[in-house]
Amino acid sequence: MEILSPAGNFESLVAAVRSGADAVYLGLKDFSARRNAENFDLEEFTRAAEYCRVRGVKVYVALNTMIKQKEIPVALSAAKEAYARGADAFIVSDLGLISVLREALPKAALHASTQMTVHSPAALKALKALGIKRAVLSREMSREQIREFCAEAKRYDIEVEVFVHGALCMCVSGQCLLSSALGGRSGNRGLCAGPCRLEFSAKGRGRYDLSLKDLSLTAYLNELKEMGVASAKIEGRMKRPEYVAAATAACKKALEGQSDSELTGALKDVFSRSGFTDGYFKGKRGADMFGIRTKDDAAVSSGAFSYLHGIYRNERASVPVDITATIKNGESIKVIFSDGAGNSSVQTADIPDKAVNKKTDKDAVAASLSKLGGTPYFVRSTDISLDDGLFVGASCLNELRRRAVEDLSAKRARKSVLPTGEYTLSEPAVRKAQNRRLYARFNSVSSIPSDLSGVAGLILPLETDFPDQKENILKITHLPRYITDESKVLSRLQTLKEKGVTTAYCDTLCALCLAKDSGFKVIASNFFNCANSYGVTAAKMLGADEITLSAETYMPSAKQLICDLPTGIFAYGRLPLMLTLNCPIKNAKTCEQCKKTSFLTDRMGVKFPVYCRDGYSEVFNCAPIYLADKRDDLSAFDFLLLSFFDETPDTARKIIDGYMCGGSPEGEFTRGIYYNNIP
Repeated sequence: MEILSPAGNFESLVAAVRSGADAVYLGLKDFSARRNAENFDLEEFTRAAEYCRVRGVKVYVALNTMIKQKEIPVALSAAKEAYARGADAFIVSDLGLISVLREALPKAALHASTQMTVHSPAALKALKALGIKRAVLSREMSREQIREFCAEAKRYDIEVEVFVHGALCMCVSGQCLLSSALGGRSGNRGLCAGPCRLEFSAKGRGRYDLSLKDLSLTAYLNELKEMGVASAKIEGRMKRPEYVAAATAACKKALEGQSDSELTGALKDVFSRSGFTDGYFKGKRGADMFGIRTKDDAAVSSGAFSYLHGIYRNERASVPVDITATIKNGESIKVIFSDGAGNSSVQTADIPDKAVNKKTDKDAVAASLSKLGGTPYFVRSTDISLDDGLFVGASCLNELRRRAVEDLSAKRARKSVLPTGEYTLSEPAVRKAQNRRLYARFNSVSSIPSDLSGVAGLILPLETDFPDQKENILKITHLPRYITDESKVLSRLQTLKEKGVTTAYCDTLCALCLAKDSGFKVIASNFFNCANSYGVTAAKMLGADEITLSAETYMPSAKQLICDLPTGIFAYGRLPLMLTLNCPIKNAKTCEQCKKTSFLTDRMGVKFPVYCRDGYSEVFNCAPIYLADKRDDLSAFDFLLLSFFDETPDTARKIIDGYMCGGSPEGEFTRGIYYNNIP
């Protein structure tokens, strides 16, 4: 199983490689989910790729952010440059960029980032259609779910990658809008401000009910390997090289069946939030998984740095070489270093002298040529052919060895890149929206107004039965945002289909595939994070019949995205800011006390509703989006999604009327993120 380590800069990359990494992942200056890391420009990336190739380590480039329309050509150019310079794979999340890379770089390996929220085997069909070679799973999955996913992934010939160490976001990756809504810095764009690490309390002050401890699954690496996991991934492109070295070395030793209490203790000391957790993996969620970085944690870390720096201070000998030497009377000396991977270096020297006082023996030749300390090589075999009575000085042999190592490294550093072929990036034609319609989503039937005139589609949770309606209205079922039981979802879809429900509102690839397999039309939600027309086209290819643009779409540029599919926007309601499998309310009260709906309060006293559904929780914004008075902007869309959270039927009816006629807002409201051109 591959150990995959983070590299936020060149020193961290060296630390990872020297500590035992089989592969590293890094970001370029743009389009990486850790844009605040130092990252690599193209010249630095070239150096990094060559360094890794010499040492037999793969390099994966993270291009795993949501991409704006105007950025697609820039992202494609960056990918082409990185590919030409030796990138072994690209970690991607944006549907539009994936589809473009598949066409422009057909031989490049694409890995589905954890930002794609792959958490259920149903998504594999979509990943295969997208040309994905590896899936990076959501960090919330249990050992049973990972095992099931791995078994199904084999059928699709898709590798599985699992995070085994590092920070745990409270929100499922790819489903978070908290940083955008509160700070104007998008996690989906690689600039998360980390507001969840600040004070959010379900009960009283001084609590951090959105901050989880760091993950550690080092004790389970061989179990994961047995399941079929191809890559054990370490989070940490924002962390120091010492942390990268410690986490990599700990994983390496764990895979080899070794235990090292000093290393484990130093890893905890160098960075943790009051320890580590394996709660998701073991299926034991709750208060024990929460933690913050305390002053005590910071104090003990300083003592670990010196010890950990020693782990990667020296070169790690990881590449085997076979050495052949031919020393014959009357012939030039010849030495060959071969790496067994098709690379070899042939070095020659003058004809050996006749021995006068002391003749050279085979052991001396082998010893001189095998002095590979300080290089990435170790001797696998030697084959010395030496005539009797000859003398070769140590300086000659040392020079042959030095030249052979240098030449072999130069050859290993080169990478043959498959040709990319010709590809012209052409933007899909923009069309005008037609027959704009309203879709209204409710959490329960009791919130639905008796009069639904003007509403084209009624959206209810999958578990909810639709009421009898006199209106000719489209019935749309909203699948769970996080699916742990596919059979349960499929069974419920079949029941609803028999009752005349024809359409499903889906937040993830997992949900989309289940709905399509059940014969439903699909409306892709804003959590597909689609912000470019290529993504709209890709969603259509996957089976979406309509799509809701990302809630981070910049409204003035939204018209450019109306192309292949009927396109809409989340136009009213409390925007879901976080999706979490670890309920923050449970830290303060029981489920019976909460009754599925409660609040988190931030350090400013602002309240954020929390709603539980089907085994997960959603944290909603403190105020609803209201755009009914932005009629000119809304005219660009085919449909508007109105999402009602706790409104009364009368209030819901009034809001529907406002969107039909252009009513002004009342009470507390927000424009969402649509008018913030987030970087």
